[in-house]
Amino acid sequence: MKLVNLLIILCSCLLPAITFAQKKDSVQKKDTIIIKNDSIVSNQLVKDSIPKKDTVIKKKFDPHKATLYSAILPGAGQVYNKKYWKVPIVWAAVGIPTYTYFYNKSWYQKCQYALAVTVNGSTGDSLNAVDPQLRPFVDRGDVNNIINYRNEFRKNQDYSALFVLLFWGLNIVDATVDAHLKDFNVNNDLSFRVKPLYIPGPNVVGISMVFDLHKGKTKLIDLSN
Repeated sequence: MKLVNLLIILCSCLLPAITFAQKKDSVQKKDTIIIKNDSIVSNQLVKDSIPKKDTVIKKKFDPHKATLYSAILPGAGQVYNKKYWKVPIVWAAVGIPTYTYFYNKSWYQKCQYALAVTVNGSTGDSLNAVDPQLRPFVDRGDVNNIINYRNEFRKNQDYSALFVLLFWGLNIVDATVDAHLKDFNVNNDLSFRVKPLYIPGPNVVGISMVFDLHKGKTKLIDLSN
């Protein structure tokens, strides 16, 4: 009987100690879990604080380069845009008025020289240097016809210069616009549909026309390396 009482007393003394120890262990486990959670949050914050690699949209065809190339050399912008079939057209458009400019300038100078020989009454080597096609006017002293020819060639020279500048500018515009349009997908994905359309109201019938334009995707290129 005494032994049983002694065991009861021991159990009653040890039970609070065991309960306290269990509570302490559970608190420590919760603390460790909180610490782990805090560490996860801190790791996430560290990852977020690391700067990401910058990505920019880089166009395959740069309109500024196409403009610069065409301004320096007609047709170079078309080569940059890979529109090789346009190069002969550009060269012909710029080359023909360039040729006519120098042709009319040469004849203008010849007429000016023949006019000076006729007015001054020069002979000898100066007379022999006159162009054979103008020599009859010089021999007759026909100043008016020489002046008319000179003015006509001068007018054609000025027109030729204007056409050179015009076609040179059109060459630059074509290369620039073409480079801009290179980023768009202008294939056969353009669709046209006609379908009936219901419009609320009495005795109303409608038809809708739908155009579907598909734009090409732009590729992101990493330039950080």
